[in-house]
This record gives sequence, structure tokens and C-alpha cells, in this order.
Amino acid sequence: MVAFSKRPRDAQTTLRREKRGVARSSKLWIVALALTLAALGWQWRSGPSYPYRTKITLGHAATPVSLPRNSSTVWPARVAVPAPDGHASGTVYWRRVPTNGPFEVLPLRSGGDQLAAALPGLPPAAKVEYYVELGVGAESVRIPSTAGGTVTLRYHGPIPAVVLIPHIAVMFLAMLIGVRAGLAAMSDAPEHGSLAVIALAAFTLGGFILGPITQKYAFGTFWTGVPFGWDLTDNKTLLMWIGWAAAVVAARRRWRGSRWFVVLATVLMLAVFLVPHSA
Repeated sequence: MVAFSKRPRDAQTTLRREKRGVARSSKLWIVALALTLAALGWQWRSGPSYPYRTKITLGHAATPVSLPRNSSTVWPARVAVPAPDGHASGTVYWRRVPTNGPFEVLPLRSGGDQLAAALPGLPPAAKVEYYVELGVGAESVRIPSTAGGTVTLRYHGPIPAVVLIPHIAVMFLAMLIGVRAGLAAMSDAPEHGSLAVIALAAFTLGGFILGPITQKYAFGTFWTGVPFGWDLTDNKTLLMWIGWAAAVVAARRRWRGSRWFVVLATVLMLAVFLVPHSA
């Protein structure tokens, strides 16, 4: 009697399992990428680099307006608004923050289809608040339109691209891998432990090496969080790092329910990213 080998069938079963594993992993990476992009998009829109945007109705059409909320110290902050119908006039009212003193008056000058003015250059971390008044004939509009509303602008030193780009890239990768680790932990996939280690390493590089160097160029100091201060951005970075450090310790020591430490670290990270950048 001839015995038939089961190896071909076993190989097919293994291959199918591998394909399902690859498909599952790919889906988790897609979900992780979507969540990361959504969180980083919110950080950008809520952060100081994102301009104040609105629309004004002056003259015969609704006109979009974009006002800056940050500026490098190497050049004056330029405030420019469209000139409806080409014959509007306007004024910028500004003052240092914090202060309760009177607003300085800065007339907007015509330049093509825009009215523009340059706020004075100030040192790193200095802030000003300002608003704009525009008029066409008997019509006038205030930007922002809310009573007493102003736009806050913060100054920063020039940051070399060789520092800023790696900092942003590493923090993006840290968050992507962290979200992927959390998804793997939720599905009890074995790779959640190794991904948590990579996420922790990336947060260490991006948040505690490249981050302080970036801040030194921008504001003249490496670290202003605990124990040296209460800067929110630095303390958010520290909080995320502690969460991932605890997750890695739990995973490496194989504590019971260690995967939930990874899930909690992911939830903490996403919660931190919901807080506006540089609030």
C-alpha cells in the first residue's frame, strides 16, 4: 500500500495563511496611515504655522483672506490682504503680547491687487496680536470680524532644513509605527512588541534629539518642559515617551495583558496629538 505525503497540502495551507497574514498586515498599515495623516493634518491646521483664514464681503464679491500667524526673525512679518475692486484702503493695528497697551497703527500700502504692510522684526518667541480694518467707500470690514478678536503671530529663529525636515519625518514615522503597533496589539498580533520598540526609538530620536535641536534654533533653548518649565509641546512629547517606554517594558518582560499597555500608549499618543500644537 502506497502512503501519500501530506506535504503538498500542508505547503498550500501554509501559503494561504501567509497570504492572509500579508493581507491583514497591509490593511492595518493602511488604517494606521489614515489615522496618522488625520492626526498630523489636525496638528498642522491647529498649529502656529497655519494661517488665519476667512472670507470678507467688501465691494461686490466675497474675497478669501489669509493672515500669517508665525514669522521668522530674519525678515519682517508681511500682512497682505486682497484689495477688492482695486481701490480699497486699510490699516493694521498691532501690539506686543502680553500687554494691555494701545495698538500701534500701520497703514496698508497698495501693491498690485493687494494691500500689504510689514510688522516689525522681533526676537525669537516674541508674540504680537493684530487685526486689520479695510474700507471701500462707505463700506468697512474688520478682520477678524468678532468684537475684540485678533490674530496672534509668533516669531521664531531660522531653522535649517537639515534639522527641520528630519525632525518632522522621524516624528511622522514614530506616530505611524505607534498607531500600527496599537492596531496589532488590539488584534493580538505578535508584532506589536517589536513595533512598540521601534516607535519608542523613533520618539526618542525625533522628540528628544532632533526636537530640542529644532527648538534651539527656533527659540534659543533646547528644553522648556519638566523639570525646567511647563512648556506644553515639550511636556506632550515627554508624556508620549513615558507611555511608549511603559509599553516596551511590559512587552519585553511579557507581563500579563502587556498588549494593552501598547494600546494605551497608542490612545495616549493620539490624545496628545489632538491638543493643538504649541498651544
